[in-house]
Parts: sequence; C-alpha cells; structure tokens
Amino acid sequence: MSNKLTCSLILLCTLSAFHPAAYAENTAADQVIISSGTQLAQLQTNIGVFEENVEIIHGDRKILADRLEVHRREELGKNKQLLVATGSPAIFQERQADGTLLKASAKEVRYDVANRMLTIKGGAEISQAGQKISAQTIVYDMEKKLISAQRGEQEQNRVRTILLPEKENPQQPQEKGNP
Repeated sequence: MSNKLTCSLILLCTLSAFHPAAYAENTAADQVIISSGTQLAQLQTNIGVFEENVEIIHGDRKILADRLEVHRREELGKNKQLLVATGSPAIFQERQADGTLLKASAKEVRYDVANRMLTIKGGAEISQAGQKISAQTIVYDMEKKLISAQRGEQEQNRVRTILLPEKENPQQPQEKGNP
C-alpha cells in the first residue's frame, strides 16, 4: 500500500470518532467534512495536521482555524480524540439542543471529544444565549454545562461577563412608562 493511501486511511480512522455518536450507523449528520489548504498525517504519533484556512463541519458543530491537530491516543479514552485548533482566532461553534448557538474563540481551542470538554486560551471568549464571557482561559464542561474562567497574569486582565437583556416580543404591548 502506498504511503499516501496509508496516510489517508489513518486520517479517516482518526476522525471517525469525532463525536460520541460516530459509532452508530453513518448518516449525513455523522459525516465529518474537513477542508484545508494542506493535510498530513504523522503515522508514528497518530496525529493528523490540517493547515491553511481549516474548516471542519460535523452536524451542528463547526471549527474554523489556521491550523488543526487531531490527536488519537489510547489514553484519551473511549473516543480517543483531542482536537487542537489554533488561529487568529480559532473558532468553535455548536448549535445547542435549545436552538442557541454556542460560539467560542481564542488563539487556541482544545476539544476533548470523549469528555466533551472545551478549553480555550489566549484572548478567550465564549458566548451563548445572551451571555458573553471574556478571559485569558475558559474551560467549558459541555456535559455539566459548567464554565470556569480565569484572568491572565496581569491585574488588568480580568474575567469579564456581559449579560444581554432578552429581546422583547414585538407582539406584546409595552407597559406604560417603559421606553
């Protein structure tokens, strides 16, 4: 088998478990589409590397980055994937069950597939459902819906949360005295 074919097969195997439902029968929603300027597989270390305008689309999930590394190792657990996206910024988006869009961006975005853990570092921002958090580092446990944010080393780098008011329903009349 040629090296190119071997690399392609390893990349396909590496990405097949991008989502916990990937073990089920393949459907269009399970399909992973990766576009980039260059792709290569490091066979000895089980790392797929995608560079230059990287875009991954998988169901309701999308990652945009300058560079993406897909690590597949036994110690990473059942799904064995760790995705490390870097960029100016790298962006992770996922449509939630309630229809809202979770959007995270930073210089580095790490997604642990098996644990559904998102870690963003370097000018990190995460927003969803009218909330926006900015910090040096943000860790989001997607199963527990738990966000932890930390400021940077310098005092002026503080965690910042912005809560946007809900939009009023235009069909409901406003009470007197409210603008």
